[in-house]
Amino acid sequence: MCPGIDRSRLATLADALGRGPYTAIPVHLLRRGLCRAYVDGSLADSRAVLIQDDAAHDEPAAFGDDPEAIWRLLQEAPGWECVSVPAHVAGKLRAIIRRERGVDVRYYADVYFHLERAVAVHASPNVRLLTPDALALLESAPEELRGYGFGGPHGLLSHGYAAAAVVDGAIAAIAQTYARTVVHADIGVHTVEAHRRRGYSTSAAALVIEQVQAAGETPVWSCGGDNHASMRVAEKLGFERYGERTYVIPTG
Repeated sequence: MCPGIDRSRLATLADALGRGPYTAIPVHLLRRGLCRAYVDGSLADSRAVLIQDDAAHDEPAAFGDDPEAIWRLLQEAPGWECVSVPAHVAGKLRAIIRRERGVDVRYYADVYFHLERAVAVHASPNVRLLTPDALALLESAPEELRGYGFGGPHGLLSHGYAAAAVVDGAIAAIAQTYARTVVHADIGVHTVEAHRRRGYSTSAAALVIEQVQAAGETPVWSCGGDNHASMRVAEKLGFERYGERTYVIPTG
C-alpha cells in the first residue's frame, strides 16, 4: 500500500485513473496538485484510489471495486466524514463500517449527467461571461460564489470559465467550471437565495457550456439525488443522465 503519495506523482495517477464523467473532478485536482491521493497497490495497477480535495477534505472520493482496500485507505485519510464510492460498492463498504466501527451508515445518491449535443441557449440581460478583469467583482462575492476548483477566483478566471448574473453591482448567481480535463468539464452553479427562480443559473450555465463546447470538452453536471432544482436546470440545458455514485455516510 502507498498511502499519501508524493504530490510529484499526482499527474501519473491522473493518467491511471482514466477519463470519464465520474473522474473529471478527481483528474482535474490531481493534475493541478489540489488534493491528497492515497493508493492501495501500485499507481498503474491499484486495488483502490482515494482522492481528498484540499478544499473539501471531509468528502473524499474513492475508486475501485475492492471495499476492503477502500476502507484501508480511509484509515490513512484525516478528517473524512463521508466518502463517495461506485454505487455497487456501497453496500459492501457499509458492512465493513458496521464491523469495524459498530455504527450504521446512510446513503446519498450523487447523480451525474453529460451533454453530448449543443447546449440549449437561455439568454438573460443580467448574465454575462466573467473575464480576468472581473477579478475584483468575483473576489467581493460571498465565499460560496467565488469558486475553488482552480485554487480561487484568479485561477478560475485564468484557466476556467465563469458567467454570472450581476445585479446592483454584485454577483447574484454564478456558473463555473469546477474542473477541466482534456475531455470533460464539470459545471456547477449557485444562486444567492434572494435571486432564485429567475433563470439566472440556467442562463449563466448556458454561457459557460458554450465556451466549454467550443474548447472541445464534454460538459458534465452532478448533483445530489434529492436536488430536484439542479436536475431541472440540467434538463433545460439538454443534459442526459449518465449514472450515479453513492455517498456512504457513517451515522456515528
